[in-house]
Amino acid sequence: MLAGLTQIPAAPAAHAESKATGSRSVDVSITSLTPTAPKKSDTLTVSGTVTNDTKSTVSGARVGLRVGPTMDGRSAIDTAAHRTGYTEGLDGTEMDGKYAKKIGKLSAGASRDFSLSIPVDQLHLGENGVYQLGVSLTGGTSSQPWPQVLGIERTFLPWQSGTATKKSQLTYLWPLISATHVTARTDNDEDRTPIFRDDRLAEELAPGGRLQQMVALGKNLPITWVIDPDLLATVDAMTKKYEVQNPSGKGTTAGHGQTVAKQWLDALQKAVDGKQVVALPFADPDLASLAHRGKNVTGTLSHLQDATELASTTMETILGVRPRTDFAWPVDGAVDSSIVDVATSAGAHNVIARSDSLRETGGLPYTPTAARQIGGGNTAVVADARLSTAFTGDMSKAENSTLAIQTFLAQSQMFNLQAPDKQRSIVVAPQRTPTTSQAQAMAAALEGLSGQWTQPLSLGQAAKAKPDPSATQRVPSSRSYPRSLRARELPTEAFDRIQETQKTLDNFEPILTAKYRVVTPFGNAIRREMSTSWRSEAHNAAGFRHDVQTYLSGLTKKVRLVPKTDMTLSGRSATVPVTLQNNLVQGVELRLVLRSQQGNRLAISDPQLVNVEGGHSQSVKFGTTANANGPVWVSAQLYTPDGQPYGREMLFEVNVTEITSTVILVIAGGVLLLVLAGVRIYVQRKRAAARSGEDGGDGEDAETAHGQDEDDSEASETDRRDPAHALVPEQPSDPAADTGSQSAGPSGSGEKVER
Repeated sequence: MLAGLTQIPAAPAAHAESKATGSRSVDVSITSLTPTAPKKSDTLTVSGTVTNDTKSTVSGARVGLRVGPTMDGRSAIDTAAHRTGYTEGLDGTEMDGKYAKKIGKLSAGASRDFSLSIPVDQLHLGENGVYQLGVSLTGGTSSQPWPQVLGIERTFLPWQSGTATKKSQLTYLWPLISATHVTARTDNDEDRTPIFRDDRLAEELAPGGRLQQMVALGKNLPITWVIDPDLLATVDAMTKKYEVQNPSGKGTTAGHGQTVAKQWLDALQKAVDGKQVVALPFADPDLASLAHRGKNVTGTLSHLQDATELASTTMETILGVRPRTDFAWPVDGAVDSSIVDVATSAGAHNVIARSDSLRETGGLPYTPTAARQIGGGNTAVVADARLSTAFTGDMSKAENSTLAIQTFLAQSQMFNLQAPDKQRSIVVAPQRTPTTSQAQAMAAALEGLSGQWTQPLSLGQAAKAKPDPSATQRVPSSRSYPRSLRARELPTEAFDRIQETQKTLDNFEPILTAKYRVVTPFGNAIRREMSTSWRSEAHNAAGFRHDVQTYLSGLTKKVRLVPKTDMTLSGRSATVPVTLQNNLVQGVELRLVLRSQQGNRLAISDPQLVNVEGGHSQSVKFGTTANANGPVWVSAQLYTPDGQPYGREMLFEVNVTEITSTVILVIAGGVLLLVLAGVRIYVQRKRAAARSGEDGGDGEDAETAHGQDEDDSEASETDRRDPAHALVPEQPSDPAADTGSQSAGPSGSGEKVER
C-alpha cells in the first residue's frame, strides 16, 4: 500500500506555478507589441507564436499576460532580458483570465499564433517606470497533467503617466556608409568612365534596398546624419555612364544603376534639408589602424588630412550642404590615447567614443552627460553603449526586433529616471552599416519615444553641452584597446603598400599634361585603401591594394624609351637619335639626358625637353663629337620636369670609327684629278677660240659646242676609270620628328648615323 501511495501524483495546486525545464519547455515568442510606449487611454496588443518543443501533447494550453515589478536600474533591465525560464515572484502573476487566449491541445512540434489585447488601465500600472511584461503558456503534459508554466517570454513596458519634468536630450546618429565599390581604373575615353568592382551598390539604392530605406526612414526622424563623402562621390558617378568589372576580372559590362542613383541623391537632398550633417573623412579611414599600425609609416597621416579636406568639398558639390567635419568616429567608439592623437591631428576636435571604452570610474549613481573634456581643447562625445548596440542582432526576425525596440525604450526611460531633476544629453552611435531590418527597428524605436521623456539634440549641440564634473575624462591607454578589434585592423604591410603606390603616383604626376585624369582616381583609390569597411574583408582589401599598384605601374610603363641596339659613328661628329614612346591617351613632358661613360672619347650635347602627344613617339637627336676610335657605352635616362629619374636607365654601345689617312689620300687624289680636268678644259677652250678666229665667225659656235661635248665625254670616261671621282652616297636620314607609336620599335643592328 505504501508503495502504491508513492505513485500518486502530488496535488495540482502544489505545481500550479512550477518552473519549465529546458528541452521540455514550450517556446514563446512576441512578434508585435503596440503601442510600444502606451498611454493610459490606449489598448495594449501583444501578438506572437507558441511552439510545443516537448515530446508530448500539451493539454489545456492557455496564453496569458503577466506584469512584473518595475526595474530598479539599467542593469536590472539587462538581467531580466537574459533570464530564461519561469521564476515565481519575479515574473508576476497572470492577468485576469478574460484577457488570456485559450489554445486547448498543442501537439508535439506544433505552433499556434496568438494575439492578446487589454486596456492599459487594466494593467494597474503604478508609478512611472519600466515594467517587466511577460507572455506565458500554461498547460499540462502527459507526465505532469496539472497546470504549470511551460514557457515564458519577457519584454519591457515603459510607463510614463505624464510628461517628464526634465527630458533627456537625445542625439541619434544616422550613418550613410557603404563598402568600397570603385576601382582605380577608368576607360580611356574623354569622360574617364569609372570601372566598378561590382554593381551591389545599385541594389542598396533600389527601392527596398538598405541605403534607400535609410534615407526613406531617416527623413522624418529627429537624427543627425553622418555621411561618408565617398558614398556620395560613388553614387554621383553612377548617375552617368559607368562600367562594372566582370567576376573573372577580365573585361567589363555596362552598369545599369543610373536611375536609382539619381533618385537616391534627390531623396537624400530633401531628407537632409534643415538637419545637421556630419561628414566623415573621405572613404571613412580606419583611425585605429592608422594609430596602431600606420603612423609609423612615413607619410601615412597626410592621407587623413587630405581625406578631411576632400570631405567638405565633396559634400558641398554633390549634396549642396556645408557639413561639420570636426568629428572623428573610431570603429565601435573604441578609443585610446593614440587614436585620439591621430583623430585630432586632422582637425577633428570632437571624438565619438562609447561608454564601454571610456568607462566611468567615479562611481556615479547615474549615467553622466555625453560630452567630456579630454585635454588639448578636444572633446569626447561618449555614446551610450547599451542604446548604441540595441539593434546589432538579427532584426529580420520579428521577435528579435520587438524585444530590441522595447529594450531601447526601457533603457532610454531609465536613463531619464536615474536623475529626473538633472537634465543630461545622451548620444546613440549605432553600427556603421545597419541592415534594412536593423534600420527599420531603429526607426520604430525613435518613433516610439514620442517625446515623452526625451527631446532631440544635434550632435554639434551635444558636443557643446556642459560636461558633468564627476564624469571620467581620462582616455584609456593603448593596452586597453579590445583584442577582438585589434585583430581586425589593417596590417602595417598595408600602409607600406599604400605609400609605395603614393610614391609611384608622385613620380608619375609631373610628366602628365592632363594630371586630373590620373591623380583624382588614384588619389581616391589610395584613400579607399584605408577604409574602415575593409575590417571584415582582409583578403579583398589586399587584392584591392595589389590591383591599384599594378594598374598604376602599368600606366607608368606606357611612357618609355624604345630600346636601341649598338651604333657606329663614322666620323668625328654625328647625331644620335633616341626615341621616346608615349602610349597614354594624354601628352607627357620629360627631360631626356644622354651621357657618355667615357666623356674624353665621346662628348654628347646637352639634355633636351621632350613633349610627346598621347599615342605617339618622338625621335630626339643628340649631337656627338668623337675624339678617339673604339666602343663607348652611352646611357639614356628620362627625368621628370622637377628633376626626378623616370623609368629605368637605357644603355647602348656606340662604336666610333675615325677618318683614316688612306681615306684622306683617296679624297685628295680625287680633288687633284678634278683640278687637272678643269685646267685641260680651259686650255682646250683657248685653242678652240684661236681656231675660230682663223676660220671665221659662222663656225665658231659649232666648234665650241663640239669641243664642249668632247670634253664632257672625256670627263665621264675619267669618272668611270677613276672611282675617286664618284661622290660618297648619303647616309640614311633620321626618322621623322613625330611618328605614331607603331613606329617605335628597336633600332636595327649595326645602326649608323649621319654626320
